[in-house]
Amino acid sequence: MNSTTDTEHPPDICLLLRVHAEQRWLASKVVPTLRQLEVPGAIAEEDVGSALAYLEVLWLEAGLRAAETEAAFTKLEQDAGERSLIVAEKARRYHAALGRLRATVARRVMNLTRRLDELPSQEAANS
Repeated sequence: MNSTTDTEHPPDICLLLRVHAEQRWLASKVVPTLRQLEVPGAIAEEDVGSALAYLEVLWLEAGLRAAETEAAFTKLEQDAGERSLIVAEKARRYHAALGRLRATVARRVMNLTRRLDELPSQEAANS
């Protein structure tokens, strides 16, 4: 008997836990960093590079967390007939809400990095 299977959560609970953890992490780490970078002057000019590097690391970790959450979602869908429909449906709705949050955050990250990628070429043209 495998001891890890005795302590694994059912797929619906596992998805709820993964979604909750990812959502809280995005809201507490990535979004505040984005907000600081999006507000002109909120970060000293000499610290913008470090803040962008930090955002890049956070975004890479966000991808890893999303992959774990999606694996939990896939597991729930594979075991669809074995669990409580009420809890599974709540997990699916929470997962869908997280998907909307991810898309919004991704758009903000891409907009920010696109704008910042354009800055050096504008500065070079002005010199």
